[in-house]
Amino acid sequence: MGDEQRLSPDEQIAFAREGFESTADFTVAVEEEFALLDPETLELTNRFEELQAASVGTELEAHLVGELIASEVEVKTGRCEHFGEAAERMVERREQLHALAAKLGLGLASIGTHPWSRWQDQRIIDTPHYRENDELLRYVVWRNNSFGMHVHVAIRGADRAVRVANGFRPFLPELLALSASSPFVEGVNTGLHSARTQIFTRMFPRCGVPDAYADWAEFERYVRFLYDTGSITAHTQLWWSVRPHFAFPTVEVRICDAQPDLAEAQSLAALMYALGARIARALDEGEPLLEPPPRLIEENLWRAIRYGLSGGLIDFERGVVVPARARLEALIEWVLPVAEEIGAAPYLAVPAANAAERQRACHDEGSTMEQIYAGLASVPPRELVGG
Repeated sequence: MGDEQRLSPDEQIAFAREGFESTADFTVAVEEEFALLDPETLELTNRFEELQAASVGTELEAHLVGELIASEVEVKTGRCEHFGEAAERMVERREQLHALAAKLGLGLASIGTHPWSRWQDQRIIDTPHYRENDELLRYVVWRNNSFGMHVHVAIRGADRAVRVANGFRPFLPELLALSASSPFVEGVNTGLHSARTQIFTRMFPRCGVPDAYADWAEFERYVRFLYDTGSITAHTQLWWSVRPHFAFPTVEVRICDAQPDLAEAQSLAALMYALGARIARALDEGEPLLEPPPRLIEENLWRAIRYGLSGGLIDFERGVVVPARARLEALIEWVLPVAEEIGAAPYLAVPAANAAERQRACHDEGSTMEQIYAGLASVPPRELVGG
């Protein structure tokens, strides 16, 4: 972790608030998580440290990090001034990662869960941060072999950042429905569209949909309470699906499954970015925003976990269920004016089928999980494997 992790709780909180007060609006960063695979069997393989060592001295070194297990890697765009830059960095990071992995004879996949590899066979990476989480969470952290995609949207002003995070809450199910990519896990067709979310948000503490906070002071009082009672030892132990980030002056959206398709990953990131800017605009102009309690948002979150884009979501204003695709189309229409201003509009789209729907359709037609995963994974040419 960075220097902020060595600060005291008081210093972390002060550092975060100062960062929000001094930042510029609407820079953006994207983080994507990938499974590391044996190219012959497509099993997860514990080789992160090799990949990290191979990155030293390359353009990727500063943008490649570990993420809990040694069969996983995360790549980051870094801070981008506009979405066009972020979209380009997403292309570059994937190309750099695939080239590096190929040199080591490693396969890659960016899907919410691995369809059959056992969590018991994965090793927690040996860093102070993850050793601490291992000690704190035990089975909960062992079981979390999942892969996601996160977007950071810079928001100026600490109070405003808290309120933007509030504003994201009702839309988390729509974002999950769009991103769902994990119908298979532990060799089982789960019947879910996002098994990753069920595993992660239902097991981790301080996860899923957070409460709404009136301002930074109220949010800070809660964080201080967690520190004072020994409930957390680091701000990163707030694993909510959206959160003000202490190390960066951003609102981080963490709800989404990893995306096998680059264009769909860019589209999803563009929507999260545009949504953050649109919520901020609404707050600035006094436009009312929905603030339903977590228990109602959780109803839609379950619908997104279970049915993804194929089901319905509750329209809270009307109290009726509407198709998830219609909810996404309405959301894109709502953000579009701001999306055009910040360069995200060309990337916004609702696909004919998302990754979960495509996998489920193949399975229904008789393809095995192994065949489906092979079609989504990337492996180096056979002559490089073992070379």
